[in-house]
Amino acid sequence: MSDRSRMDLGLDRPIDRRDFLGGVALGAAALAAGPALGLAPAASALAPPGLPADRADLARDYPPVRTGLRGQHAGSFEDAHRARDGSFAGPLAIDEETGEHYDLIVVGAGISGLSAAHFYRRMLGERERVLILDNHDDFGGHAKRNEFRHDGRVYLAAGGTLDIDTPYFPYSYTAQALLGELGVDVASYRRHLDESLYRGLADGVFFDREHFGADRVVAGYGSRPWPEFFAAAPLERTVRAELTRLHTAAVDYLPGLDAAQKAERLRRISYQTFLLEHARLRPEALPFFAGHAFRNNKRVDTCPALEAARAGAPGFAGLRIDDEPVVEPEFFFHFPDGNATIARLLANRLVPGAWAGALDMESAALAPVDYAKLDLPGDATRLRLESTVIRVEHDGAADRSRSVDVVYVRGGRRCRVRGRNVVMACHNNIIRHIVPTLPEAQKLALAYASKVPMQYTNVLLRHWRAWQRLGVHNVLAPNGYHTELELVPPVSLGGYRFARSADEPVVLHMIRNPNQPGLPRKDQQRLGRAGMLATSFDEIERSVREQLARILGPGGFDPAADILAITVNRWPHGYAYTYDSLGDPDLPDERLPHVVGRQRFGRISIANADAGAAAFTNVAIDQAERAVQDLLTARRWV
Repeated sequence: MSDRSRMDLGLDRPIDRRDFLGGVALGAAALAAGPALGLAPAASALAPPGLPADRADLARDYPPVRTGLRGQHAGSFEDAHRARDGSFAGPLAIDEETGEHYDLIVVGAGISGLSAAHFYRRMLGERERVLILDNHDDFGGHAKRNEFRHDGRVYLAAGGTLDIDTPYFPYSYTAQALLGELGVDVASYRRHLDESLYRGLADGVFFDREHFGADRVVAGYGSRPWPEFFAAAPLERTVRAELTRLHTAAVDYLPGLDAAQKAERLRRISYQTFLLEHARLRPEALPFFAGHAFRNNKRVDTCPALEAARAGAPGFAGLRIDDEPVVEPEFFFHFPDGNATIARLLANRLVPGAWAGALDMESAALAPVDYAKLDLPGDATRLRLESTVIRVEHDGAADRSRSVDVVYVRGGRRCRVRGRNVVMACHNNIIRHIVPTLPEAQKLALAYASKVPMQYTNVLLRHWRAWQRLGVHNVLAPNGYHTELELVPPVSLGGYRFARSADEPVVLHMIRNPNQPGLPRKDQQRLGRAGMLATSFDEIERSVREQLARILGPGGFDPAADILAITVNRWPHGYAYTYDSLGDPDLPDERLPHVVGRQRFGRISIANADAGAAAFTNVAIDQAERAVQDLLTARRWV
């Protein structure tokens, strides 16, 4: 890269972290005001009261404002990796016998772990003593909150789990009832969504010069007539004709097969194979599909063609297939911080003293948390962060044990607590390493899945005029470092107000799924995970600036001036693994790995989205309720 290009991107003028709080510049007035800044009327989103005025104290004491590499951040995974590698095998030296004994210990403070603690207390009473341990510096698991502060205002974004959404797994009575108990009114969503703000802006595609000959954003993906859309793209003539044909022609590419046979054939081949061998798409046109993400972030070479057909992918209009299309659910809600709001509502019910009062879905947006009050000795429920569990074992044989010892590492010290019951609400792959006496068949089942690595990068923009000039509010970048870029949904909730014009700051949400094409799906994900952990924040920041300059530059975007902050949420162990018809065997339900793996083991049960083989919030809730029931219905364990 030339020196001139570096200066154009602002790479030689990085965000000065000394003058930024969590990567966001604070105005002098905002710093001086500190806790005196009050919640203004519903038309504003000023910094809430009750937080330290000093920016260093705020970054230290209030995890949501921290930037750099978040998600699985430094300090959150190293001890778990040591457990995986056998460093804690055999007898453990204990630095601190805490003397604490709880009715329930929950390992993992994600939505499933918080829900398990909630259900346990609901079933047995709020006087039950519960300890929740989590390896991160914030609660919520993947439902993380990113909070930016600029000129006295708060800007929220999801650092992980995005929505209440379930296109494949309808919400159970249990999950719906819990949301209702927490005060979540899903039916009210459109009252909080400004459907006029992005009016006139469309979905777009960024065609990059490496694969298509020139850098260009073309608006109208999916809404513009396909011949017109592809005519505007920088495509070679034959590639343009091929993509237009695929999107417009109603051709039966599987002649001679009946509807059932077509469905079975499509189950056994990838979408890439269907495109190349049946739809006869030229290989030169395949880069257009490189960044398309199907269910569980499968790519064109790992997604079964039948799943692509169900998702409405092009090429299937002329096929009569014996299958049902995916129906988008009406049960949907996007909070400004994603499903971190649900985590906050649950934590507020469990440890109410950490908040000034009871929360509902509107007040949760801006209500500050006193993290120092999440783990107080006098509380019935305690939430202990930065505590990585490395060993869980019964005090005797699992079928005769009366308690479970739990060892965790905090501040470099190995501490031991004891519980009458334990719910493992961390991800499945680590459970087999920290519960060493599990049956071998159960360990194998827990090891089967390979979680989907995900990276959610949130960028606070000074304004979004470039998007308006280009006529888009989100962009698919099939071959980009981030493959999806979208201005976050314009939701105002309680005291939190979204931008009202393109002249105001807004958060840009960027998605990266670091798979390695050409390999089996699990191998792609393992390599993507390793690459994610090996990439520094500086490398990611450079990629963000370069990508935004190329995509938005024609709209007048200046990365040096228009980027206010960058927060990278990396999740090497991201989405729960779902089965597919290409790489997974057909088994009866009772023999599926996630079902075998989630069986109760003495006083230990398992709750997480992995246990339901689906990366949805409602699945995490359902599995929490099942895990608690598993403990309580075995009466001798209560």
